[in-house]
Amino acid sequence: MNPGSGAAGAELPRGRGARPRVPSGPSGGGAVQGPGPPAPTGQPAPWAGRALDAVLARVAVTADRVGDRFPLFADPVGGVWKTTARGSWAGGCWAGLLWLRARRTGAAADRAAAVAAGARLAGWVAADTAARGLILWYGTALADDPESRALRDRAARACHDAFDPDLHLVPWGAEFGGPRLTARPDAAPGTVPLLALADPHTAAAHLRTQLRLCGAGHSRTYRPGTGWTALAEPSPGWTRGHAWLRLAAADAHRLPGAAGLRALAAGLPDHPWAVPPADTARPDGPRDTSAAAITAVALLKSGRRVPAEAVLGELAARHLTADGRLLDGCYDLAGPTAVRHELVWGSFFLAFGLACLTGLAAPDEI
Repeated sequence: MNPGSGAAGAELPRGRGARPRVPSGPSGGGAVQGPGPPAPTGQPAPWAGRALDAVLARVAVTADRVGDRFPLFADPVGGVWKTTARGSWAGGCWAGLLWLRARRTGAAADRAAAVAAGARLAGWVAADTAARGLILWYGTALADDPESRALRDRAARACHDAFDPDLHLVPWGAEFGGPRLTARPDAAPGTVPLLALADPHTAAAHLRTQLRLCGAGHSRTYRPGTGWTALAEPSPGWTRGHAWLRLAAADAHRLPGAAGLRALAAGLPDHPWAVPPADTARPDGPRDTSAAAITAVALLKSGRRVPAEAVLGELAARHLTADGRLLDGCYDLAGPTAVRHELVWGSFFLAFGLACLTGLAAPDEI
């Protein structure tokens, strides 16, 4: 989500063995992996386990510091978190990180912390926002307790009830401001798999409409008598928006009309960067490591492990500090807000991608 637009990735070249081109230099954050990224092999990657342990150690430190609040972003120097009481749109990513930690450690206390964080997301079920997908899918998808499964089912029904049969999508909603009848790239991830739990045909319709309206990068709003109109914000060059759509499209194979959905997804913006600029209109501006991490997970879910490993290796080598902070994430370039920071959703998708490389998780779990 782009907070500057009334709310709060770039693909590698198509060749499976392609190495990333990164126009900008390293962040200087004290990378876990050393001077450069490891060559992707498609085989178990020992470096990924070390990087994952660093990220999850940071999760433990963060959990001690934020208590019952939800981390959103942290400054790159002191690592102090900006927190929210309800989690905002990224609360599910924090719960997801806690579930990954619990799975890695096997500790009962860590599992209890994950269960508790997920339970605190329950108020979002009734919220008027398609961001329920981001919040309630990623906050429950890795959970193994009956309460989280029940929350996920309630969220699926709520998303299904919010589907507009005339517009063929779940509208963005009014919770985060801006026009309610809006289609945004960040309304697709999480929402698609939640809808699929209630009705795969509704999930396919939502994804199809999102790809048709937002596939070129624009968000659009609907006005009766006028139809769909492109919005200036978020910028059509917003690379995290591109990554969100790729992530949602990676679930197309599970849905009715998969071939047509994949054909629409083939037209999504494609870029040469492993770690893209936050906005393609400013190619020399701040990078967004969170867009790269989301893209890596989309690649894994699409069965493209080698390019995903290349992106994750780049993040671990050049942007992950020794104490597990993924830096160089850009929350809101237009604001500007937190443009070179540690972002909780970037950490979640990095950790999940690393968990897939190590065998701790499977791509289709989220």
